[in-house]
Amino acid sequence: MKKQKNTYFWTSYSDLMTSLFFIMLVLFALTTIMLKNKNDATERELENIRKVEASTEDLRGEYFEYRKDYEKFILKVNCNFPVAQYTLTSVNSETRAKLAAAGKQIEDFFKKHSTNQYLLIIEGQASYDNDKLTWSNYELSFKRAAALAVFWQATCKLNFGSKCELQIAGSGDGRFNPNSMRESNEVSNQRFLIYIIPKNILNKQQDIE
Repeated sequence: MKKQKNTYFWTSYSDLMTSLFFIMLVLFALTTIMLKNKNDATERELENIRKVEASTEDLRGEYFEYRKDYEKFILKVNCNFPVAQYTLTSVNSETRAKLAAAGKQIEDFFKKHSTNQYLLIIEGQASYDNDKLTWSNYELSFKRAAALAVFWQATCKLNFGSKCELQIAGSGDGRFNPNSMRESNEVSNQRFLIYIIPKNILNKQQDIE
């Protein structure tokens, strides 16, 4: 009788170990498949990110220059605003024509890459006038950026599309941010910086990380 009980025990134990082994084998297989699928998805997303980064090459040329040291685009149109002025009527017609052409290039870029959602930031800058601490240059740079946005959309009738979120920024004369993008020649700082950020690609990149 005792021998029969031992036989039942070892038979049950063997069945239990076999079942656990089978469960572990299934879990291992599922984990392997999930990791492979995740790696494949990661590779696809990274490839999408590389494609979007490469697409910005479309903006380089006559009106835009990408500065790798600051990871920003410079609008290569020297506005030379008169002192304390921010309206585009205060600059000459040739400058306004170049600004219009640059805006059209941005519009064409968004149309060409319409599968993505973008954040477009227009950042105005101002030159450093004196050592007197004032917020006037920050207000001035913001108004210049806003004036450019109005010029593109209201005057030039450009449409950046529903996939573009437009934001206005002013970085003033840079005294509160020593790491901001500035040129040694202060007159050259009367300009615009352009950020074009692919929102959906960045969100996917964060998910990957």
